[in-house]
Amino acid sequence: MTGRIYLLNDGADLVAMEEAPYDSENLLQELLANHPDLLAGDQIDADEPRRWLLVSREMSVPDEQDGAGRWSLDHLFLDQDAIPTLVEVKRSSDTRIRREVMGQMLDYAANAVAYWPVEEIKAKVEVALGSGVELDEVVSALLDNDEADTDEYWQRVKTNLQAGRIRLVFVADHIPTELIRIIEFLNEQMDPAEVIAVEVKQFVGDGVKTLVPRVLGLTEAAKQKKRVGPQEKRKWDEQSFLAELAELKGDIAVESAKRLLEWSTKNGLCLWWGEGKTMGSFFPIFDNENGSNHLFAVWTTGYIELQFQHMNNPPFDDISKKQELLEGLNQIDGVDLSPETLTKRPSIDLDQVKSGQKMQQFLQQFDWVLSQLTPVKSYK
Repeated sequence: MTGRIYLLNDGADLVAMEEAPYDSENLLQELLANHPDLLAGDQIDADEPRRWLLVSREMSVPDEQDGAGRWSLDHLFLDQDAIPTLVEVKRSSDTRIRREVMGQMLDYAANAVAYWPVEEIKAKVEVALGSGVELDEVVSALLDNDEADTDEYWQRVKTNLQAGRIRLVFVADHIPTELIRIIEFLNEQMDPAEVIAVEVKQFVGDGVKTLVPRVLGLTEAAKQKKRVGPQEKRKWDEQSFLAELAELKGDIAVESAKRLLEWSTKNGLCLWWGEGKTMGSFFPIFDNENGSNHLFAVWTTGYIELQFQHMNNPPFDDISKKQELLEGLNQIDGVDLSPETLTKRPSIDLDQVKSGQKMQQFLQQFDWVLSQLTPVKSYK
């Protein structure tokens, strides 16, 4: 049964607008890409309305590590809490919307959290933005904070993927009742993943078109269970960092982090402690006459993030020097950094340098980096 809404124009005339199907599924996809507000972020979270950053349309989803895309997701968005939001669009006339689409989306989700590297997601956003647009500025706008730590934002994207903290969204002009029941059930059972539907009805009349989005399947019980608060800052220190790392990754990771802290202190480096609400970090920084040199970062999620992207002071403004460091790190058993990461911030697991020999190899590479950066302005 088609619906109807009414538009009251300036002349106080009541204009009837009839519900109408979309001419094509692609048209609805384009509307979402160009107008992400149709995802009704204010209905998903009334206290902290979701804001959206489009990563890509037709986002490929592999089914193995470093594999080619087996599937193609209609849209991938990120919100201000770095939650990957997977969107699949169907018209109500497509019979697959009733059950098959659910299995399709679960395939995407299960493989995305396992095989999507955050570097690829970030690269897709940069491509979508095009030249002349600064990614950090776009992320700061998404966070509504000009002083936001954008590096931490991308680390949160990685952590959310690893934890399965994602949002699955089904979009259609009409969501059938049986699909709503499945979504409500999954949304209350799955944690921390969120499953919802957004029905975007189209009404036309008198040369005017109106789109009316409505969120379905998000029960009050599910909202309370999965509520994410606004981003806050927390200044970390050695004690709080190691305690959180121990809880998340265990004693071996803590010993590896302690070794990195000892090395940093021994070499007179400045330690900058992060301010993330949920994720702690520290950055050993080497200052000399050319400025600040970020070497690497260690996160409570158990990763060492290499800072190739920010190693731009002499002599590391020469990419061959970064290449030399990358090749040295790749000599560590289990480390395999691609040359494409020389302009990025790739990560390696703390577990990859947990043994005495591997840790020694890792630190030897950064001893070499320090030898290239003299003279030093000491923080002692």
